[in-house]
Amino acid sequence: MGDLMTPPEQSTGSFAKRVFEVEEADVVFVPFFATLSAEMQLGLAKGRQRKVVDFFKNTEAWKRSGGRDHVFVLTDPVAMWHVRAEIAAAILLVVDFGGWYRLDSRSSSGNLSDMIQHTQVSLLKDVIVPYTHLLPRLLLPENKKRETLLYFKGAKHRHRGGVVREKMWDLLVDEPGIIMEEGFPNATGKEQSIRGMRSSEFCLHPAGDTPTSCRLFDAIQSLCIPVIVSDNIELPFEGMIDYAEFSVFVAVGDALKPKWLVNHLKSFSKSQRDGFRRKMSQVQPMFDYDNGHPGGIGPIIPDGAVNNIWNKVHQKLPMIKEAIVRERRKPPGVSVPLRCHCT
Repeated sequence: MGDLMTPPEQSTGSFAKRVFEVEEADVVFVPFFATLSAEMQLGLAKGRQRKVVDFFKNTEAWKRSGGRDHVFVLTDPVAMWHVRAEIAAAILLVVDFGGWYRLDSRSSSGNLSDMIQHTQVSLLKDVIVPYTHLLPRLLLPENKKRETLLYFKGAKHRHRGGVVREKMWDLLVDEPGIIMEEGFPNATGKEQSIRGMRSSEFCLHPAGDTPTSCRLFDAIQSLCIPVIVSDNIELPFEGMIDYAEFSVFVAVGDALKPKWLVNHLKSFSKSQRDGFRRKMSQVQPMFDYDNGHPGGIGPIIPDGAVNNIWNKVHQKLPMIKEAIVRERRKPPGVSVPLRCHCT
């Protein structure tokens, strides 16, 4: 949002340009901090979500497109949970799809109304965005010898697809050269993570409550080669980045075989590991949100996260404009079923 509030003379490096007339806009950014609102006062979130959607549905901008060209920042599925069906056609900026079409881990009703259907989120219209990394960047010239083979810090017990984490923990915790630490992202945990990631060749990234987490982006900033064990993961900026050039992807089935993962990681030569780190150092800036200015209002990082997100939104425009035109030409009373079962 800070990027859009930056004066034009300072935003020359931004991929996005703010306009003040609906007719000139390709997309409409919805300036509602949905995740923050839900986290601070969860009990009041339903009313806020309702007010936001009602407000926008009464605007000419929404009426011209049915909301298809509106951009919602939803880094947590609960952020607009109560109005999810009404914003399904919009462009959703999400960290992954893990919580969108599965039953909530706290729900035991099994009611399909508690689920966001697969047709409501799609790589065709939505944008996967990176988590904000918590650890500072390690530059390639600062990299030192790494004594640990594999490092993980986090909660052992998780819900949904995260049950694999508990099984892997039991397999790996007593392996030489592997550190499995239970911990949380407080001040002490942050310092431990910095030391652990910077002194390890590989950093484990198993699925948790959702397929991904900020741990992946902390590993990249620490030049610790990510080992991704999450079969349903979606990653930001794919097509602009090839994660296979600096990450190791492991199927859950293989990861749960005794000794398999350890032997696999040991098979990578020093030259291969150094190559992963060189490539990682090139993409580190792409996951930075902070431009160093209060509220983000100021010149943007040209190759940073915000610009890359706008770039991805721009790539969706032809499909979105086509959907708007198709919707407009339908006779009254005719509806077209959602068919977006895509990967």
